[in-house]
Amino acid sequence: MTDYFAFYGLPVTFHPDAAVIKQKFYELSKKYHPDFYINESEEKQSEVLELSTLNNKAYQLLGHPQKRLQYILELKGMLQEGEGYKLPQDFLMEMMDINETLMDLQFDPDAVRLEELKKEVDGVEAGLTASIDALTVSFDALNEEEQAHVLAEIKDLYYRNKYLYRLRESIVKASASV
Repeated sequence: MTDYFAFYGLPVTFHPDAAVIKQKFYELSKKYHPDFYINESEEKQSEVLELSTLNNKAYQLLGHPQKRLQYILELKGMLQEGEGYKLPQDFLMEMMDINETLMDLQFDPDAVRLEELKKEVDGVEAGLTASIDALTVSFDALNEEEQAHVLAEIKDLYYRNKYLYRLRESIVKASASV
């Protein structure tokens, strides 16, 4: 996996300085702009194009908090393709209640109840976001062992947020029928 932080000469952090990321992007955009290498060999042009693409990917990923969070979890080996992460039972029970309400709303549309459900999901999401923010802010000051523990907590919250995202899609569909 490509280490975009290393590519930009930055430490791995959930909260990098946005101005530094932008500065590195523009600096490397100038350095690796394909037009400056038009008279070079095909091999050199290909290398520069690859570095230019890498720079664009690094900027898009490091500049977006959600993408960056997922990327750091992947970079640290916390997320595996198709791992089938198991969410905690208490969270699933809470979500089951929300899902049941959503199913009820499909058969018996009720704009007021749908709005209450949206607010309930907003509250759950706000709590998850606050927890993620607190953990990611503390991450840099921790030693490696403590970081591993915090990454495990962040991973759990990441998967909860993914679940909420799918739930929100269902709410949007339910909104269309109300």
